[in-house]
Amino acid sequence: MYARLIMFTLGEGKRAFAEGMAKQFHTAMQGLKGFKNATFVLDDVIGEYGVLSLWETKEDAEAAGAAMGPGLQQALQGQVQGPPSIRLLEVFQP
Repeated sequence: MYARLIMFTLGEGKRAFAEGMAKQFHTAMQGLKGFKNATFVLDDVIGEYGVLSLWETKEDAEAAGAAMGPGLQQALQGQVQGPPSIRLLEVFQP
């Protein structure tokens, strides 16, 4: 299993915007091959938000990034304080 971790800073007072994005992107992810789950995280004090999504295979996670990347960039345009951090990680379950 693989995880995509995306973190970005919107700044203070952007929780409603982040929650709207989370709902939109969660619905979109559910329709993609290999989607397992997504957890949305936030630190409202500093305005940092993110998503940890789980995928059956590395190829599924990479395809999800390719499919959703342009929409994410568009949604964040003019909203973020710097480029988002995007990581692809293997999941280890003992």
